[in-house]
Amino acid sequence: MRKTLNILQNSVRLTFQELRVNKLRTALSLTGVAFGIFCIIGVLATVNSLERNIQNEVSSLGSNTIYIDKWEYSGGPDKPFWKFRARPVMKYEEMDLIKVRSELLDDISFLVRASGNISHNDDLMQNASVYGIVESQIKIQPISFYQGRYISSAEFESGSAVGLIGYDNAEKLFGSADRALGKIFEIKGKKVTIIGVIKKEGKNFIGFDYDNCVMLPYKFCKQIVRIEYANPVLIAKGKDKVTPSALMDELKGVMRQIRRLSPTQEDNFSLNSVEAFSKAITGLFSTVNIVGGLIGIISLIVGMFGIANIMFVTVKERTSVIGLKKAIGAKSGSILFEFLLEATILCLMGGAIGLTMVYILTLILSGPLQFPVYVSLPLLISTVIICLVVGILAGIFPASRAAKMDPVVAIRSK
Repeated sequence: MRKTLNILQNSVRLTFQELRVNKLRTALSLTGVAFGIFCIIGVLATVNSLERNIQNEVSSLGSNTIYIDKWEYSGGPDKPFWKFRARPVMKYEEMDLIKVRSELLDDISFLVRASGNISHNDDLMQNASVYGIVESQIKIQPISFYQGRYISSAEFESGSAVGLIGYDNAEKLFGSADRALGKIFEIKGKKVTIIGVIKKEGKNFIGFDYDNCVMLPYKFCKQIVRIEYANPVLIAKGKDKVTPSALMDELKGVMRQIRRLSPTQEDNFSLNSVEAFSKAITGLFSTVNIVGGLIGIISLIVGMFGIANIMFVTVKERTSVIGLKKAIGAKSGSILFEFLLEATILCLMGGAIGLTMVYILTLILSGPLQFPVYVSLPLLISTVIICLVVGILAGIFPASRAAKMDPVVAIRSK
């Protein structure tokens, strides 16, 4: 054990001595490893952060949730656009019919998505997202409030002129979200009282833009929006322990029954599973990770050859020292371990530089991308493993050459 520690101490000392004596040569070789690590870990960190952000947004669409729509979100296997367009839209009445006929259903909501101009006094906001919702919407997709409350059962039933407003919209219309509660805005000639301000969520790539929306009771919303042009959708949530596939199978039969489709007629609706969408995203990002990893590996191979070149030169420069060590009893295994360790230390140093570059990259990207880019613990562990492997591969041939040297020949080469 003591002998191993001595070898380790010697290798570290010689490595840093090499850095001081041959600064430029060592720096160039470390740069190759650093850029290799930067490419691999930088790409993986960015892609993994993006995937996590999108998966979080997908999960906000509801767990164990099926979207019943005229459109198929995956684009459909063989159906052209016009066939989807020709399908009938979802109807409010179908929500209650599904509730009665489904045994696996926990709850279901009906959602209308449109856009419109909203105004307060002389302030105008164009093309705000307008959502017409029913009472069960909050059970399927929880809403966090900055202040205020959700729409009451009585307000839903009567179609009251009340609504919820997104945080960004509240700031734009009233200067501050704190001043929005109880205020009135106008949409298509109708005055709406704000009873709740939705908590700020940040940039959304998928799902609902809660920050820039207004939510209105469906019965009020249909007074100002033409439902057939507002892309209505039914959102069904299954009971606990009911799988999405089982829920989809049941809903397909229920919808066909409600729409009175004969066995020979094809579906005129689509069932879109959040779980299937999540798996598709995972598959897509797996491919991106592989491509990014391959690019990084190419850069790392270049760095590995740079380290190997340093080690061959180092072995040549220390030939007489190696001969003396072997002459006084040093074993070939000790010599091999010493040079392998030196190569590995160089790679770890290059990896540390690469990780520092990745950290700077995460700080730069987190602003424009509007979601946190970070290096996860598995990626840090992967970096160490990659550096160890590259160090061993880069040092194995030079170390083997050093270990096989004849001590007499090596001493005479001085």
